[in-house]
Amino acid sequence: MTRWKSMLGLLAPLALGGQTMAAESPVITVTTIGMIADVASEVGGECADVSAIMGPGVDPHLYQASARDVATLQQAEQIFYSGYSLEGQLGNVLERFAEITPTVAVAPSSIDTASLITVQDVYGIDPHLWMDVSLWSRIIPTLADAFVEARPGCEAAIRANAEAYATQLEALHGWIEASIATIPEAQRILVTAHDAFNYFGRAYGIEVAGIQGISTETETGVADIRRMTQVVIEREVPAVFIESTINPRTVQAVIDAAREKGHAVEIGGQLYSDAMGEAGTAGGTYIGMLHANTRHIVEALGGELAPLPAPLEGWAERWEISAD
Repeated sequence: MTRWKSMLGLLAPLALGGQTMAAESPVITVTTIGMIADVASEVGGECADVSAIMGPGVDPHLYQASARDVATLQQAEQIFYSGYSLEGQLGNVLERFAEITPTVAVAPSSIDTASLITVQDVYGIDPHLWMDVSLWSRIIPTLADAFVEARPGCEAAIRANAEAYATQLEALHGWIEASIATIPEAQRILVTAHDAFNYFGRAYGIEVAGIQGISTETETGVADIRRMTQVVIEREVPAVFIESTINPRTVQAVIDAAREKGHAVEIGGQLYSDAMGEAGTAGGTYIGMLHANTRHIVEALGGELAPLPAPLEGWAERWEISAD
């Protein structure tokens, strides 16, 4: 607690008005998670200098702000975060920054409450909205408006970027839906380390079962392992999935327990859940994150990927990914 209070104390010297910049320079934008940063980069284009505090493999549920994070936020002209308690204790710092720097919780600001999944835990709302592309694309106008307000001279370019990227995400949503639909119905169940895929399941018609709850702050117990092992055996699940931000030991425990009872189940691949992949890779983009997840799920569960639609051909060519 003392460390946390001292961290917040670093905010006190910040001057009102933030960093002074020339009107024609890119707006310095800091985000929490990569799933916001990549969308913001696509929308802002050359008019925005976007960075994310949390990189690949970082679990936002457990993240604690450092002095370096506070210094980074201090330099920002605007700040974007997801909201709905996803960022854990970092939310306390962001609330303080909102008093001196334009700070937007993009999920509550963009997505109506009727579209949210409620949960019976401390969260109240499942915060993993980026798993449904049709929902996450709704943050595009919010980001565009913020960029235009900061750089009015860039409005034409920003609006054009937003429209083009929205078209790509619409195509991605349809491609995922078509690909998941090819999985045999009996095998259309997604078993993962924690409940980060409920929006994905609802949007694309696949049952989701997480060993752990919404937040990774909770401990996985023996009862959780037994419960999921029973599901895997009863449903004859051929593959389960590990996640890039979570220790795979719980998934392995389910695999081992199922095999002891005579049911062979494999790891279907590593999915991106609370963070994207490495920068400079296809998985380090929002489109690539969902593309990789869908490919692993479909191929491991007996389906067949649909051809990529035309709006995604440029993205696929850039990352040397086959469109077939």
